[in-house]
Amino acid sequence: MTGFMRRKPINGAERHGDRLPPTLSWPHLMALGVGAIVGTGILTLIGVGADRAGPSVLLSFAIAGAVCACAALAYAELAAMMPAAGSAYSYSYAALGEIIAWVVGWSLILEYSLVVSTVAVGWSGYASPLLAGFGFPVELTQGPELGGLVNLPAIFIIAVVTGLLLLGTRESARVNTVLVIVKIATLSLFVAVALPHFEAAHLNPFMPYGFGSPPGPDGVQRGVMAAAAIIFFAFYGFDAISTAAEETKRPERDLAIGIVGSMLVCTLIYVLVAAAAIGAVPFAGFADSPEPLALILRELGRPGVAHVVATAAVIALPTVLLAFLYGQSRIFLAMARDGFLPGSLAAISKRGTPARITTATAILVAILAGLLPIGEIAALANAGTLIAFMAVGACLIVLRRSRPDLPRPFRAPAALAVGLGAVLGCLYLFTSLPAKTLLWCLGWNLVGLLIYLGYARHHSRLAKAGQEAG
Repeated sequence: MTGFMRRKPINGAERHGDRLPPTLSWPHLMALGVGAIVGTGILTLIGVGADRAGPSVLLSFAIAGAVCACAALAYAELAAMMPAAGSAYSYSYAALGEIIAWVVGWSLILEYSLVVSTVAVGWSGYASPLLAGFGFPVELTQGPELGGLVNLPAIFIIAVVTGLLLLGTRESARVNTVLVIVKIATLSLFVAVALPHFEAAHLNPFMPYGFGSPPGPDGVQRGVMAAAAIIFFAFYGFDAISTAAEETKRPERDLAIGIVGSMLVCTLIYVLVAAAAIGAVPFAGFADSPEPLALILRELGRPGVAHVVATAAVIALPTVLLAFLYGQSRIFLAMARDGFLPGSLAAISKRGTPARITTATAILVAILAGLLPIGEIAALANAGTLIAFMAVGACLIVLRRSRPDLPRPFRAPAALAVGLGAVLGCLYLFTSLPAKTLLWCLGWNLVGLLIYLGYARHHSRLAKAGQEAG
């Protein structure tokens, strides 16, 4: 029988004597969430979204935000109830069984690895021109897919963030908080400059490509839902907070505040930024631009402010790396405790951090960022996240029905509607992803299933418990 009685404690921390020390409070969690959510998504994807949906990208933001809000409420209840490091993986193990937990954990590896690698390469794209001015070889700033040898700046920033995480959770949280304040101030500056130029005429026609996500003559899917499926990338990140559950001082209170609070703050920021951008200039002027906010400011005759926004964005980008690298190491930690990965990786250092698993995680994402052509498969991060969010929504519904007696420090309102909203909303967004992305996702999960059948299921805690009982 799989479930809470079978998995107590859920993540095996007390059994191994390697529980992470609680050092975080809700302000740290809020900063972790905002740092993860507000990143390259709003800084670049508003241009991609405008290209896909026109002015109705505002509706795309609202839809993606509503789906994420349902997932956030589900995460808040489960995280407060099960303060385990593994996030959706641990919840799925407790509520849905081992093989589902493996699929969710495998999907989270996909999400977190690609996000960290993609953001590191994006940061390198800004840093490389500066390095070239000092004579740094160009072939050492690009991966093989672009004709270079290795992307050393991307590897460098991953190493810096990893070193910060190894110093200690509290120390890295303080640096993250400072950078998040810089990021919010930067976006506030953009809104303050652009919003006074708002013109209602720029919203017509509001929905030039329709609501769905049909492919156009150029093969690109356009429409409100096509944009929402991409913009979804700009919202997730709050799930990284749930990976900090074990290190939270008062998880029964602080986790819900951090998860729901960061979503509310970021949704407000996104609505204001999107409205200011769409209203300030016609959407065709910045559609698909790699730096839409800076481009809009230059169009408004404010090049100095545009430079400030672009510079501050680069400075603050490492908060995304920190949050997702932190989250992935904690998910790996939970999987190692459960036997899916070598148990020796679950050791905790004297500074109270999972040093071995953090270092191993950093090596993995550094290889991806330094060598592999991630441009074509970055959308896979969305696919992995959507699978995890659907699982969390399902866990909420299952546990409300199967274990209504369990203490719930935070209870999601209208649990059935919230759970179904997360499951069905994410499923719709999942089917709106490009066909190539869905094929890559299928291939990734087939590889994961082979690893599970060949190694993980034979070394899991449940398998070992069965062998001991036999």
